Amino acid sequence: MSHRIAAKITGVAGCVPPKILTNADLEKMVATNDEWIRTRTGIRERHIVEKGTPTSYLAVQAAKTLLEQTKTDPSEIDLIVLATVTPDMMFPATACLVQDKLGATKAWGFDLSAACAGFAYALTVGAQFAAGAHKKVLVIGSDTMSSIIDYKDRGTAILFGDGAGAVLLERAGDNEGILDFAHDVDGSGGNFLFMPGGGSLNPPTHETVDRNMHVVHQEGSQVFKYAVRRMAELAVNLLERNGFKSDDLALVVPHQANLRIIRAMQERLGVEDSKVMVNIDRYGNTTAGTIPLGLRDAVAEGRLKKGDLVLLVAVGAGYTTGGVLMRWAY
Repeated sequence: MSHRIAAKITGVAGCVPPKILTNADLEKMVATNDEWIRTRTGIRERHIVEKGTPTSYLAVQAAKTLLEQTKTDPSEIDLIVLATVTPDMMFPATACLVQDKLGATKAWGFDLSAACAGFAYALTVGAQFAAGAHKKVLVIGSDTMSSIIDYKDRGTAILFGDGAGAVLLERAGDNEGILDFAHDVDGSGGNFLFMPGGGSLNPPTHETVDRNMHVVHQEGSQVFKYAVRRMAELAVNLLERNGFKSDDLALVVPHQANLRIIRAMQERLGVEDSKVMVNIDRYGNTTAGTIPLGLRDAVAEGRLKKGDLVLLVAVGAGYTTGGVLMRWAY
């Protein structure tokens, strides 16, 4: 059974910091090389914040650009849902900091933690309000992954970048907006991609710092296998249960974790390259930022037009999965 939500995206914007970390730069930091990184991940470079730049900064820049483009006054925003795993601090929520910096005086808001599926989750949550109680909802995916990466660990150092993207949600008419969504969690995979330190289980101490517990820990092969299987299953199921074929799709915007995961999903779906948004080569994995940055780039490249059938799909730590099928509304 499909779940339509009468909400649509009416604008999208993004922000990546100007500083670029190339594969050649990483060669000087860890035992790896450009060819190895490109063939296994599809990444050439990623953007990294200057030290001390918080997640809220990227979120605010993306949101400001979005509000300007859509000619929306900050006071018109009713709700801010911010997906991140790198909040500025444990509390207050980064959404509160963003609300203040934007001057969105009438908005309430909260953070949502679903790692790489965070934006898909936030979009589904925000859309429920845009279809009901609220007129304008701001959904942001923003992460500064460089703040929790160990640049001596080549398994994670090569993958992640910093970035943010934001969308505006408003009520939709009959043949536009979100047609269906699908989410699930498999918590048994939690130990394959996680940050062990900093929470209530392992509060920060000299020992947790010495044991390198405040950075991303990943068992790459486990995550890879799960992501390949679930991204493809999710994409196929969403299309099938709504009576669509892969030919009906104008664009798939997948989470940008690894080019091989994207291509495996694409093969299972049976869509050509022109229908799959790939920008991992320029940004790496920006966690909650990847899908909105993908939408932003697709709009900039003229790859989205009103009425297009668009599929968003992501798998993240948790494990969390998210898929959203929509008719593009502008």
